[in-house]
Amino acid sequence: MSDGKLFRFLEVPRAPPREVPVAVRVLGYGEIQGGFEPAAAAEQAGRCLDCGNPYCEWQCPVHNDIPNWLQLVEAGRLFDAATLMHATNPLPEICGRVCPQDRLCEGACTLQDGFGAVTIGSIERWVVDEAFRQGWRPDLSAVRPSGHRVAIVGAGPAGLACADRLVRAGVAAHVFDRHEEIGGLLTFGIPPFKLDKDVVRTRRAVLEAMGVRFHLGVDIGVDMAFEQLLDDYDAVFIATGAYAAVDGALPGTALAGVHAALPFLVAQARRQLGSPPAAPQRDFAGQRVVVLGGGDTAMDCNRTAIRLGAASVTCVYRRDEANMPGSRREVGYSRDEGVRFLFNRQPLRLLGEDRVTGVELAQTALVAGGDGRSRPEIVPGSTQVLEADAVILAFGFRPEPPAWCAAHGIACETDGRVRVRIADAATDAGDAGRLPFQSSHPRVFAGGDMVRGADLVVRAVHDGREAAAAIVRALGLHAPVPELAAAGA
Repeated sequence: MSDGKLFRFLEVPRAPPREVPVAVRVLGYGEIQGGFEPAAAAEQAGRCLDCGNPYCEWQCPVHNDIPNWLQLVEAGRLFDAATLMHATNPLPEICGRVCPQDRLCEGACTLQDGFGAVTIGSIERWVVDEAFRQGWRPDLSAVRPSGHRVAIVGAGPAGLACADRLVRAGVAAHVFDRHEEIGGLLTFGIPPFKLDKDVVRTRRAVLEAMGVRFHLGVDIGVDMAFEQLLDDYDAVFIATGAYAAVDGALPGTALAGVHAALPFLVAQARRQLGSPPAAPQRDFAGQRVVVLGGGDTAMDCNRTAIRLGAASVTCVYRRDEANMPGSRREVGYSRDEGVRFLFNRQPLRLLGEDRVTGVELAQTALVAGGDGRSRPEIVPGSTQVLEADAVILAFGFRPEPPAWCAAHGIACETDGRVRVRIADAATDAGDAGRLPFQSSHPRVFAGGDMVRGADLVVRAVHDGREAAAAIVRALGLHAPVPELAAAGA
């Protein structure tokens, strides 16, 4: 550390930025966490032990150089910290907001047990927000155009990360998306109380200034044939996400008052953005809302229902709290805002004549599963009815490959995921000439939820970054990305 205080964490407690009080934040959709003052950011960064084996870095899917950029923040070197963050993560201000740091970097922090983890996520978002505000931008002054062009289908986190890395290597990146704004579910799925949409708009402006070209409102396969991309570009990266809802096979899902999670969230996002098609005003005033599911999407639905005036929100999950896939932080926010949780409950069917009136549940017990994760078994004779005026189904999502994948020999798994090899493009030697993230079509690469199924934003960012590196290799370009090489990447 800069002043020799290696044990500053003994004097300085963990102190994230202040949050908007619950009674105020549930009245609107603004982000609930504020930012740091520079002195507070430096003080919090100075709590880092600078471990010889940085567990935080290795638990991060993109392996951010966390200890070193914390030292830069402590030293007041804001722009250098922003540069180093971008060396591994093309979207740090977004990951700083939506990553489940409690399960990743902060959960692995040496100080987590007993002293409180370093506030890694909050520092990450503050650094980039403040650096952008002060005029910092990626330095591409040494980049020389290669003459190559790559098409990216999908402007979500994987597509944006891929575009960032391609233009840094001198490859022209053209991003196509059927929506009118970039971001995919960053814009149309994640509620603004977690990710303000101005953050995504700022990133769009930064990418456009770097040379990325966006072709929005273009649905490949409808407005433009996939063949045209193959004709006009040297390679194609597919990053169309996972939008098809997992079917929970519950009787009664056709009843009025039953909502699929993603269309519900997208409709609310469009209403907040004022984007067409105009979404109807959802009014849960006085209603008993039940959310079925335990992931981050379920938490988004919980907290959105609260803001829509629900009299009560109950979240039902078939396993216990320790086995929930969602962020512990988001579970805590849901609780703070008044959500009740029912664990170890399996929904059996939705009740009602024309409109939903309740959910029939059975209690579950966890038993050892063959995949290492406990699985729920129904306890005989334990059924109960949970009354409900509205039910939101949040069982997860899967990719739904467009028809042009099969038409062009792009092989998919039985569950719809595009078949690629997930690997580190910088060190992987390839398998029989096949590069990481390369599909069965030699000029087509894929990543993100289209390859993994519904997963974390940061893993989609990883895939976009690594796919870009593989594409650069496929194009015969070997020069390192100048700015990143200077940062020690």
